[in-house]
Amino acid sequence: MNIFRFAGDMTHLISILVLLLKIYATKSCSGISLKTQELYALVFLTRYLDLFTDFISVYNTIMKLVFIASSLAIVWCMRMHRVVRRSYDKDLDTFRHYFLILASFILALLVHEKFTFQEIFWAFSIYLEALAILPQLVLLQRSGNVDNLTGQYVFFLGYA
Repeated sequence: MNIFRFAGDMTHLISILVLLLKIYATKSCSGISLKTQELYALVFLTRYLDLFTDFISVYNTIMKLVFIASSLAIVWCMRMHRVVRRSYDKDLDTFRHYFLILASFILALLVHEKFTFQEIFWAFSIYLEALAILPQLVLLQRSGNVDNLTGQYVFFLGYA
């Protein structure tokens, strides 16, 4: 196993745990961009399509499942949890993330290793992941208020 991949996985896992801790401890998602969370869910769902075709290792499979499940759980909490969803401020989370999806997909069609379904979506996920933090950064800039756990989440996410 590559030590850099492991470090990246652990840093990303820490960012997810910090975010889940914030949401469950405060019963609030204020300061968190739902659009960023949806983009990350899309990143993991498209990147890990190989779960159905290739087995690399138990660690790899577990991490893929954890990233997909945690991303979907965060989106579910922010959209559906009766208490948490009330704290989401969609007036601050106005970044047009569809442009990021479109640009990433067009880039994936143009720049990829092989022209296969899985490879196009893997390239798409790489390009989208590089941009997925933008709605969160714009939301933080607009709100002007960053609590401790949100700041730690963004730090670990950026570090990963």
